[in-house]
Amino acid sequence: MKILITGAAGQLGHDLITVLEPDHKLYPFDIDWDITDTAQVQADCAVIKPDIIINSAAYTDVDGCESNVDLAYRVNAIGPHNLALAACASGIPLVSIGTDFVFDGTKATPYDEFDIPNPQSVYGRSKLAGENLIREVCPRHYIIRTAWLYGQHGHNFVQTMLRLAGEKDTLTVVNDQIGSPTFSLDLARRIKELMVTGWHGTYHVTNAGEASWYYFAKMILRMAGFDADKVKPMTSAELERPAPRPAYSVLANYACELRGLEPMRPWQEALAEYFASGGAQ
Repeated sequence: MKILITGAAGQLGHDLITVLEPDHKLYPFDIDWDITDTAQVQADCAVIKPDIIINSAAYTDVDGCESNVDLAYRVNAIGPHNLALAACASGIPLVSIGTDFVFDGTKATPYDEFDIPNPQSVYGRSKLAGENLIREVCPRHYIIRTAWLYGQHGHNFVQTMLRLAGEKDTLTVVNDQIGSPTFSLDLARRIKELMVTGWHGTYHVTNAGEASWYYFAKMILRMAGFDADKVKPMTSAELERPAPRPAYSVLANYACELRGLEPMRPWQEALAEYFASGGAQ
């Protein structure tokens, strides 16, 4: 199968290539391919004639989105819409990656795919807009929401904590935001599994379990051989970030469960594989 991948240089893009390359012909694109350019997307897709498009490109700077609203909507809404239009014109599926930030974080139990989104940030609203535009024009879509993503490539929370642990005696991390840390390699594996099912729709894909950023940071340091007591808790209010974050954004992988797919492994097991495979280097 010929697969066009956007955001190929990112942490998920790298893992998608690792997982898919043995079985498929890949056409990986990164920032040199502008998904907001409608004409370019249509022209290149017409030449490549992919069998499926996987969109892992996004403007993910949550605070940056607050001050760059137009850019957020161009990349997170218009870009996926362009890809959906191209996919629909060719009669092929589109896989597009969503986020837990489409929810407001006020629920006390995990959000499933049937909960009504209520994003509180520009990032969340732009990502939801992209979802809705995809649904309007491309019936054969897989919108896959994930959360707290980390991997062996690109910038992420795990690498930041490891760097800071080597530089500082104390790290302060928020203890009042709860989510599901997710290994990008596990997400890539589930995408490979879902994309050939024909079960088009919206899916939540995260590693099982939940944690605060504070507890996640302590686990990272412990697995890396640092003193986990270096991590101290703080509140989100103390951090004073421009964009609001959902206090509770754990995603229930309910649609995958209903389809009978194997549950995702606990995030602690996935984090252990990250370190075992050299992710800490």
